[in-house]
Amino acid sequence: MNRALRYVAIGAVAVSVLVGGSAVAFAEPAHLDAPASVVATAPTAAQLTAKASATTVDAWQEFRISGTAKGIETGSKVTVQQKQGTKWVALPAKAPVNAGGTYSVRVKLGLKGVNQLRVGSGGAISPVVTVTVR
Repeated sequence: MNRALRYVAIGAVAVSVLVGGSAVAFAEPAHLDAPASVVATAPTAAQLTAKASATTVDAWQEFRISGTAKGIETGSKVTVQQKQGTKWVALPAKAPVNAGGTYSVRVKLGLKGVNQLRVGSGGAISPVVTVTVR
């Protein structure tokens, strides 16, 4: 008997003695290779979509980012994020998800050039939308 198997056997006996069992520690495991009879289903992953109301705006001109929120609770906030360098930074633009599973956020940007934006809520992130600021 190799050393690892001896340690497992000793551990099983020790656990059996500690919990008050006896024969359970020495019972032959039944059907170790058989598939589990219980199948767990994964929870539905939350999903966000996003679309900007304009692709080009003047600096500080208001536009909207709207979309759908599947698997996200009504009333949960979605937050607009902007890519700044290599990081995604949360903007102070938030809106709740309504009972129909949609949202609409008002956004104003002052950073001129091409801006990459996305919307997040919990662990869900929307695809990137691009808005150019003149």
